[in-house]
Amino acid sequence: MASSARLEVRRLDWRAEAAGEAGAAAAGRVGGVGPAVFCVRDTLLTLPHRHVIVVPTNKFWLKEETMVRTPTKEDRFSFGLWTVGWLAADPFGETTRSALRPWEYAEHLAELGVWGITFHDNDVFPFDATDAERDKIVARLKKTVDAAGLTIEMVTTNTFTHPIFKDGGLTNNDRSIRRFGLRKILRNVDLAAELGATTFVMWGGREGAEYDSSKDLNAVFDRYKEGLDTVAQYIKDKGYDLRIGLEPKPNEPRGDIFLPTVGHALALIAQLDNGDVVGLNPEVGHEQMANLNYTHALAQALNAGKLFHIDLNGQKGLKYDQDLVFGHGDLLSAFFTVDLLVNGFPGGGPRYEGPIHFDYKPSRTDGIEGVWQSAAANMEMYLQLAEKARAFRADPEVREALEIAGVYELGQPTLGAGESLDDFVADRSAFEDVDVRAAAARDYHFVDLYEKAVQHLIS
Repeated sequence: MASSARLEVRRLDWRAEAAGEAGAAAAGRVGGVGPAVFCVRDTLLTLPHRHVIVVPTNKFWLKEETMVRTPTKEDRFSFGLWTVGWLAADPFGETTRSALRPWEYAEHLAELGVWGITFHDNDVFPFDATDAERDKIVARLKKTVDAAGLTIEMVTTNTFTHPIFKDGGLTNNDRSIRRFGLRKILRNVDLAAELGATTFVMWGGREGAEYDSSKDLNAVFDRYKEGLDTVAQYIKDKGYDLRIGLEPKPNEPRGDIFLPTVGHALALIAQLDNGDVVGLNPEVGHEQMANLNYTHALAQALNAGKLFHIDLNGQKGLKYDQDLVFGHGDLLSAFFTVDLLVNGFPGGGPRYEGPIHFDYKPSRTDGIEGVWQSAAANMEMYLQLAEKARAFRADPEVREALEIAGVYELGQPTLGAGESLDDFVADRSAFEDVDVRAAAARDYHFVDLYEKAVQHLIS
């Protein structure tokens, strides 16, 4: 910001005034820093409940782009109940928040403009609940969901928390536990169908190993395929409008998890007898934990017709699974992910039409108010990136840069229409007569194109 720029405060929340006054009073002096006050260059800025955007008045073209619209049902944002319901216990500390009831989380999410919710079975009712208890709790949740106009778009099964699953559910060395795990999964396939969900996610968090000597790895993949095919066949036999979304992850909680990446999962799906109803639910953090490009993973899943669901969050490189707010890790990666989801491929092709699902954890340092602020932050980030991505693709300079870079040319088949292999081999212009020096001298200007994306992101 230039030093000569005059500051203009754009309020995004009517509560700004009250928050500012309270903060100033707490600070005890004008310009002091209280709970809701910052002083920037001797200018007192009152902060709203969530945030204020400060626009330099000499940047006149930004002024109409600072407002973040309120999420609506049409955005199809959804959250897992385990996200806002995380009580913030970790391997080194106890919980820092008290639990609400499942339907209370749903009510608060609806107030934020959320369209849908998702859950594991044991997010809603205990592992050892009786049938009567289970039915009563599910009915109570369903009543709230219907009253709030929410959609239960995905259901999944917890086969990782209870000690019985310490060696996995579908790939456990103990056959009786595999049979128990499979029955637990099928029971919740029924629940998903009953509640109108269209996706059944399967995350094999305990399907893995710490010691290579502990598993017959050939048998592992046979059992994994057997389990997935059984669930898929059950869905077909029941006539359910459900598809399975596998969720890859490289490690954590197991030292090495089977199906660690999108590529591994696609390879296994291709071997299934019922693979037509099995696809993927890639998560940002899980791919980035393996130092992979999440946008590329989505693209390959789309290209294969297997992107059934997505999990958005934030991750800062090769760490534990951070589950940050979406965009609070690799922001440029988040921008290009939203660019793909909103705009599709530059040359056309398959599009993702499913919900925008967030799988994150509110900060352990926040109380319940921070839970709802962070949930809203996920949606706000997506909406802001979506607007920037649309502006990026609509920019005439960007379109010209895409042309110069050859991005559109990549959509042209390498072989000509109707060209046989014999014709190709006989075509001297394809090889023998190529001026390799001239071809090697081509300048793609990839950096210029990328810089245009960065400018749209930070403007």
